[in-house]
Amino acid sequence: MTDMVQAAVAADITEAEELRTILRQAGIESELEPAVDHHPTAVEDAPQKVMVPASELEAAQDAIEALTEPDDLLGDA
Repeated sequence: MTDMVQAAVAADITEAEELRTILRQAGIESELEPAVDHHPTAVEDAPQKVMVPASELEAAQDAIEALTEPDDLLGDA
């Protein structure tokens, strides 16, 4: 099993999926995890952590940086 680390934090699911698309185009696998604890039945669109394999962290951050404006990201690792 590959250790996954946080590459970025997205404000919502839509932004997280956009980041995953960028990573997929760069050949980097990714997963999403909620960035905040909330009730499992809550309907809010919570911030998401974009997780990548530890060995791909630098490449993932470079890919995200290259294809997004700095103000578009809530934060990164």
